[in-house]
Amino acid sequence: MQATSFTYDPATRSGSVLLDDGTPLPFGTAAFDAGGLRLLRPGQRVRIEVTGEGAERRVDFITLQTF
Repeated sequence: MQATSFTYDPATRSGSVLLDDGTPLPFGTAAFDAGGLRLLRPGQRVRIEVTGEGAERRVDFITLQTF
């Protein structure tokens, strides 16, 4: 699934993305580390893997979207 980076805190390596429908979805340190990223800027297109549904939905993996 694709999304857009919305917030990122380099101290905690966590933040949030916006899904294409505008829904914000937070991600934690584990998801950031799983993708092998070193830095993330707001507005970057990212690829995410999500598990769960509704309020239980979470990002398990985040990396840069490449074309």
